[in-house]
Amino acid sequence: MYKNYLKMAYRNLMRHKVFSLINISGLALGMTCSILILLWVKDELSINRFHEDVDTLYRVMEVQSYPGADDLTVDATPGPLAEALERDLPEVVQAVRTTTWDWKQLFAYNDKVLKVNGRYTDPEFFQVFTFPLLYGDASQVLKQPNSVVISETVANQFFDSPEEAMGKLFKINNSKSYKVTGVMQDVPKNSTMQFDYVMPVDDWINSPGSEWLKGWESNALRTFVKLQPGTDIDAFNEKIKPVIKQYQKESNIDLFVQPVSEMYLYGEFRNGSQEGTGAIKHVRLFTVVAMFILIIACINFMNLATARSAKRAKEVGVRKAIGANKPALISQFMIESVLVAFLALFLSVNLTGILLPQFNELTGKFINLDLTDPSLLLLLVGVAVVTGVVSGSYPALFLSSFNPAVVLKGTTKSSKRVSVFRKGLVVFQFVLSALLIISTLVVYLQLHYIRTKNIGLNRENVVLLPLEGELHKRYDVMKEELLKVPGITGVTAANQNPLMVGNSTGSIEWEGKEPNSDILFSILKTDYDFLETLDVQMKEGRSFSKKYGAEETKVVINEEAARLMQLKEPVGQWLAGGGERATIIGVVKNFQTASMHESMQPLVMMLNPGEANTIFVRITSGETTEILSAIEKILKKHNPAFPFEYHFLDEDFERMYRTEVMMGQLTKYFAGIAIFISCLGLFGLALFTAEQRTKEIGIRKVLGASVASIVFMLSKDFLKLVLIANLIALPLGWYFMNGWLNDYADRTELSWWIFAMAFVSTIIIAVVTLSFHAIKTAVANPVNSLRAE
Repeated sequence: MYKNYLKMAYRNLMRHKVFSLINISGLALGMTCSILILLWVKDELSINRFHEDVDTLYRVMEVQSYPGADDLTVDATPGPLAEALERDLPEVVQAVRTTTWDWKQLFAYNDKVLKVNGRYTDPEFFQVFTFPLLYGDASQVLKQPNSVVISETVANQFFDSPEEAMGKLFKINNSKSYKVTGVMQDVPKNSTMQFDYVMPVDDWINSPGSEWLKGWESNALRTFVKLQPGTDIDAFNEKIKPVIKQYQKESNIDLFVQPVSEMYLYGEFRNGSQEGTGAIKHVRLFTVVAMFILIIACINFMNLATARSAKRAKEVGVRKAIGANKPALISQFMIESVLVAFLALFLSVNLTGILLPQFNELTGKFINLDLTDPSLLLLLVGVAVVTGVVSGSYPALFLSSFNPAVVLKGTTKSSKRVSVFRKGLVVFQFVLSALLIISTLVVYLQLHYIRTKNIGLNRENVVLLPLEGELHKRYDVMKEELLKVPGITGVTAANQNPLMVGNSTGSIEWEGKEPNSDILFSILKTDYDFLETLDVQMKEGRSFSKKYGAEETKVVINEEAARLMQLKEPVGQWLAGGGERATIIGVVKNFQTASMHESMQPLVMMLNPGEANTIFVRITSGETTEILSAIEKILKKHNPAFPFEYHFLDEDFERMYRTEVMMGQLTKYFAGIAIFISCLGLFGLALFTAEQRTKEIGIRKVLGASVASIVFMLSKDFLKLVLIANLIALPLGWYFMNGWLNDYADRTELSWWIFAMAFVSTIIIAVVTLSFHAIKTAVANPVNSLRAE
């Protein structure tokens, strides 16, 4: 029986090639988009879930409270916290610390030198997390000082094999020697922690100048805990909440834990919330987009199948007359639609394979289309079956319900109910298409706003160089030589990137400070000429200058700091931190020190070139290659052991909004495909309508109807549907995109012309799609259509 159904399905597809092509093409495009999105979603959901004990792994978070300001949630914790948690809380099996940032250090073995990215951590690291070791004992590899575990890639770069790397001594940063005690497998791409080496964290804590890491006052380490299986997390959060206050009575910090499996998807916190957001927003958004596109493709199938019902009415009547029951007919039509879906899947899998490299480049992923993966096969087959069942369900029920006595007389007509349903599907299609157009426009405008907004400093033509090795000792001499290079207009240094200032403190006093008015200040330590090199504008006062002397006891603040401190005339007043007073000598206009997702931060700038780790060089445009070559020669002269590395400040700015750029690109492409699929459906319906009304049009032309009136007659019903779709989509678009923009502290506005453009675009698209068949039918010779009469 089913073999017969498949034969009839195949013959029906071959008999109506144009409609079959439209159906299969539409479904294939919709499925390709959906598969690409679902592969991306699958990869996003897998991040950090590869650890064997992931259900018991948590990171410790701080909520810092500041009266009169939003609470701050961070994952940086004090150095002694891990030991205290293991000692005081029986639920904690193990606690592990890692550095909050990665360290790119110079590894040298014999004549081979490479910069390697990694971190410092506790000896229990490889026992808590699943980063398998190829060589070495997980419990011993980091027990001894000056030991290092390297990745398989690094081992192969330096040696013939990972095994040969064991026991070798690396010279790190041209100073200390570290012994290779283990070689690990390369860190999976779906890990938020990406590193090629690990060293004992005590090596950093016990190094000169790092004594501050041993106290409870400073937050510079991440703390992870492995809990007893079955631990009640709500109860545990109540127990861990006051731990820091037990050791530091005046602390404003509460603790809670977050599952490691959620630290990527829910990694953004607002106002001290323990309920994070983050990547999960984009996962949900694009999951909905995938559903939208697949639904649009399914609607095409439904519309064309029900519109062509008269073509198959007699077939149904004959089959019912010779004994076929309704379930058998439903089975036949469902098999047809599932067959179409699997044909579309075959095309879609091939198209996905072709597009996947470009998709990976766009999203920064490393997704493979591995057809031997059972979960992937299940996903693909599931998409095909769901698509076939959804798209074929209504046509199957509709066609199988024909009355054989009526249809065999040739009097069947589509009911008003069916016509309304079909029109409703067209409206729904264009509602989704209009929403995607609005989304694309708003995302583009927000990106344009971010890129063109005056952020308070000039990020163009600024080269960033690592201040490392011998450059710390020879910085002043090197700076003088750089300033003599033609095309270099400014040189300075700082301990952080001014676009991403991460250091902060809430323990600052100032003249006239009210009790309980603690403010969290961002702290930036700079060299002379910092404000001038980055074109930061002074509002009042002056910047740091050598001609005044004793500038280490002076500070410059931004407008936001002066506002929050309620200082009407801040220049000349004092502030104090760490027990030392400093005089405010200037106020700069606000410049962006964090993402535009965040509000403007109060900033204190101090003169401390000794703690700088980055050199900033402003160059003139047009001679970049020559200037970089001159910079390389000077740095090689003063720091020959280190390779020359550089990047541009505007590249850092672009990286900050990489997710938004990716989202904008994907939304643009998917909106275009959704519109194209909708147009395929409209094209098919217009073709069918024109075929149905050929003789009517012939009679109208004989009676004197013009081409324009016939085109209008054939198009007006569809254009009404597109108009209704816009009336529904525009307010929905405003609601959803206004919510999306609210995630930005600094955002563009939703102008009326965005919605007008979406409206006009859908109307033009519909008119162009409909006009081909409308004009073709309208200009046809009426003799040909009336000859049979």
